[in-house]
Amino acid sequence: MGMLANIIVATDGSEASDRMVECATGLRRVGGKMVALVHVFNVRDVGGLYQSLQEYMLPKLEKQAGILRQAGFQVDVLTPLGFPAYEINKLARQRSASLIVVGSHGASMAREGLLGSTAQALLHHMTFPTLLVRLEIAEENGGRRCRAICGEMFRHILFPTDFSDIAEHALLYLEHLLHEMGSQVTLLHVQDKSRIEPHLRHRLDEFNEIDTERLEGIQMRLERCGASSVEKEIAYGSPTQIILERARTGNFSLILMGSQGKGFIREVFLGSIANNVARLAPLPVLFIPAPGAHESPHGF
Repeated sequence: MGMLANIIVATDGSEASDRMVECATGLRRVGGKMVALVHVFNVRDVGGLYQSLQEYMLPKLEKQAGILRQAGFQVDVLTPLGFPAYEINKLARQRSASLIVVGSHGASMAREGLLGSTAQALLHHMTFPTLLVRLEIAEENGGRRCRAICGEMFRHILFPTDFSDIAEHALLYLEHLLHEMGSQVTLLHVQDKSRIEPHLRHRLDEFNEIDTERLEGIQMRLERCGASSVEKEIAYGSPTQIILERARTGNFSLILMGSQGKGFIREVFLGSIANNVARLAPLPVLFIPAPGAHESPHGF
């Protein structure tokens, strides 16, 4: 069974989420077999309308389930009542899910590229690997249409690393992925200017030499796992800005990186690297949480 065999796809039944579901069909290539297509009715909003809203939503969800079934997935459609992020994480635990897929709004759909509320809450309480599929509004045939940015999602993976334990855990995940996909990978390490200047600026060459050796070690590991090619880069500046710049200008199809574990978006106002990549990257982003994050009994 593939490493991404059991998947949770969070949907709101909209046209935008239709596009996200179409992207999720690409996960068949990495061993995806079973999908729980989940729409959570928020207990704060539904009141006594749960049954009628469920009847309204089910045809939309069945349409999306049909897209997934046609791609070869076994699909369960689930419509729990509760708090969306909590219910999705609970289902992921119950089903031993290997991945959660959720859509995130790009700058053309939400002011300043803010995440949708469910995506934001899932990241705030991340306990399972989570794939953010970027959704944008595109001009098409004289009209406006939602599209998802995915393409050949595993063709060329950008892997930012700070050599931390969390980054190492994400690297192990990438190694398993490469056994199935043989993707091209670019390794990126950013020397954080804010931590180096002014007092450590004279040691930058030393840091670069050490980190080049680290990247070479990672390169050899990934090549042994079947990467079609591995490039490496060391940059200097703001990690967030450089990751986003490379995502915009490079020929990448996916960013894979470690999160900061549970609650990393508590740093939203402090400029968390992972949070800003989630909000602003023009590519799908696959976040890998800290090991053991899913063992929380509450998922929060």
